[in-house]
Amino acid sequence: MKNTRFILLLFASLFLSAAAFAQKNDKGDDDKVPFNGLIVDLAGNPIKRAMIYVESKSRYSISDKNGKFGLTNVKENDTIHIKYRKNYYHIPVEGRKSMKIRLGDQLELADAQEDQVLIDFGYGYVKRREVTTPTGYITGDDLIKSGQTNIINALKGRVAGLQVHDGQVTIRGTSSVNLDCTPLYVVDGSVVTSLDYLSVYDVESVQVLKDGGMYGSRGANGAIVVKTKRGGK
Repeated sequence: MKNTRFILLLFASLFLSAAAFAQKNDKGDDDKVPFNGLIVDLAGNPIKRAMIYVESKSRYSISDKNGKFGLTNVKENDTIHIKYRKNYYHIPVEGRKSMKIRLGDQLELADAQEDQVLIDFGYGYVKRREVTTPTGYITGDDLIKSGQTNIINALKGRVAGLQVHDGQVTIRGTSSVNLDCTPLYVVDGSVVTSLDYLSVYDVESVQVLKDGGMYGSRGANGAIVVKTKRGGK
């Protein structure tokens, strides 16, 4: 009787372990499934610099100059969220593996049901387009609430890892007397040397990227990406 009970418990344990292993593998496979997309305007021209994400802005993709973007781990019942300029768009995935999206001035979304099979950009492309590094997203209104007029001062205490010491700004928690660890500053898509000329009242939103690899070697120390209200217009 004891031997029979032991054997039953052993089989139950093996079954649960196998189920957990299979579930883990299934999740890992989902992470490797690319979701490809193309964003154009009503004339068919590519829309670049649109932000695309599923659950959180901390994991997102930015459409490139050809309007292409890539994501991973997109489930069939998820919703794709797009932020372009001041507008937000929401598109149910509904089992698709790719999308061609048309954005217009009057319509939030045109051809949302177009089930077009796009050229497979490849998993490598998708991983390059998807940003999964820690990021801080702060609105201009949140910066104003800090009571500071300087953008960097307003960011202090709101972004983990951002430090200001003797005038030197660092994001990744590293500082050196001899090496420049200053992050890259990007305002409305253009690289600038400082944010001192801007006030928090000029800002629509700020993204603090701990890894600015999307900007090449210049973003090795991270990046502070500012979108101004006039830039949004």
